[in-house]
Amino acid sequence: MKKQFLILITTLISGILLGWIFFHATPAKVETHDHAAEAAKETIWTCAMHPQIRMHEPGKCPICAMELIPIGQSGPTTDPGAIHMTKEAAQLANVLTSVATKQSPVKEIRLYGKIQADERLLQSQVSYLPGRIEKLYVNFTGESVRKGQALALIYSPDLVTAQQELLETATTKESQPALYEASKEKLRLWKLTDAQVASIETSGKVKTEFEVFANTTGVISSRRINNGDYVSQGSVLFEVSDLSHIWIMFDAYESDLPYLSRGMKVSFNVQAIPGTDYTGNITFIDPVLDAVTRVARVRVEIGNQGGKLKPEMFATGTIKANLSEWKDKIVIPRTAVLWTGKRSVVYVKQQGSSEPVFKIREIELGTMLGNSYVVISGLSEGEEVVTQGAFSVDASAQLEGKPSMMNNDLSATDGATKSDPVKSEQKASQSTRKQLSIKVAGNCEMCKERIEKIAKTIDGISSAEWNITTKLLAINFDGNKTNSDKIQQAIAYAGHDTERFKASDEAYKKLPECCLYRK
Repeated sequence: MKKQFLILITTLISGILLGWIFFHATPAKVETHDHAAEAAKETIWTCAMHPQIRMHEPGKCPICAMELIPIGQSGPTTDPGAIHMTKEAAQLANVLTSVATKQSPVKEIRLYGKIQADERLLQSQVSYLPGRIEKLYVNFTGESVRKGQALALIYSPDLVTAQQELLETATTKESQPALYEASKEKLRLWKLTDAQVASIETSGKVKTEFEVFANTTGVISSRRINNGDYVSQGSVLFEVSDLSHIWIMFDAYESDLPYLSRGMKVSFNVQAIPGTDYTGNITFIDPVLDAVTRVARVRVEIGNQGGKLKPEMFATGTIKANLSEWKDKIVIPRTAVLWTGKRSVVYVKQQGSSEPVFKIREIELGTMLGNSYVVISGLSEGEEVVTQGAFSVDASAQLEGKPSMMNNDLSATDGATKSDPVKSEQKASQSTRKQLSIKVAGNCEMCKERIEKIAKTIDGISSAEWNITTKLLAINFDGNKTNSDKIQQAIAYAGHDTERFKASDEAYKKLPECCLYRK
């Protein structure tokens, strides 16, 4: 019993001791976690080509297998306004650059027109005798004639009387020479030759019919008489066109006129004679524009000895104008320029980086040279500009909230956390840049060039492109300066029907034959 009591006491003391150890020891420090700070440090990774991808750790894009990049970081560049792209992203986006160089700009101007007869070589074959047409030796339009060829046979009572006067005065020419000479002169005024007059006097017989001879070589372009018609003195019998020398009349839009001058060389070809090139010089530029088509006529003169070129044939000409006022200016490809209303921007590659780093820059453009532009200011010689894939670079800039063609706030820094989505949306809503597609009637390349040039002459339009297949005209314009109705009215005024306005019959009929789209 005593032994059991000792065991109980020992157990009780051990329990008290253990309890004291557990409940009176120094409490351990509890680690605290700042979850807010961890959340702030968490990085979201995305794909430069597929911004919809959002990952919590680095890796490869599940769509294109590109290396993911962190949102809000632009790579190794220190410029907060520049956009960094990996080499893989630049290759997939097909981003190409070229070096800006100084050149002597040459503007290529395309002109469309028709062949016409030389107006100075058009002649009217008239009758110098009053009388009746007894016979026509040339009786259809288009027949070729040569100078001195007999065209018609005419009976003239007045000429019969004049011959009788000659024969009567010939008997008294010794005593009355003045009357004799007057009767001869009367016949000469009716275009009888001295040989014909002498023949009448020698034969002593009066001729009742006389031939009308061609006074020029050419082609009968119009016949005004028939057999049996009575004509008076001075009546037009035929109109003759000499086609050995012809005109090519081109239409030049008012935007091209400052670059054209007399004496400039024009190369052209004719649709009816493919593979043959012709050249000529500008001899005349119409000083007044057509109020409907907004074009001026430009004349080129060439010889046509073989007669292959015929009036009303369509011709396409090309002029290369040397722009001395833009000499030694920087020239960049047209594809490098992004239009944002009044602003023209390009992306310039930053030097000193092993990877593609681009920064947007606003430039001032001069004249357009076909597929390139003259740069007045904003670029230096030797800088690399993005000439292909500029929209992809701009999309990356917009994704990262950096300055882009739609956001010209140069105070923007890298990182999406510093951009305010509400302010960005307000800025976008305040933008006046608009896009529009309207249906415009037309047929051919001449229609395309005419429609696009007319659209671009309207204040506020930055670009215009007409699709021959769909007949849709895609336009970028400033909504503060113009609107859809004004654009369509201007195009309809030039002869092309639009969705809302129909061209007048007068304007439509002035279009070239290949452009007539109405059935």
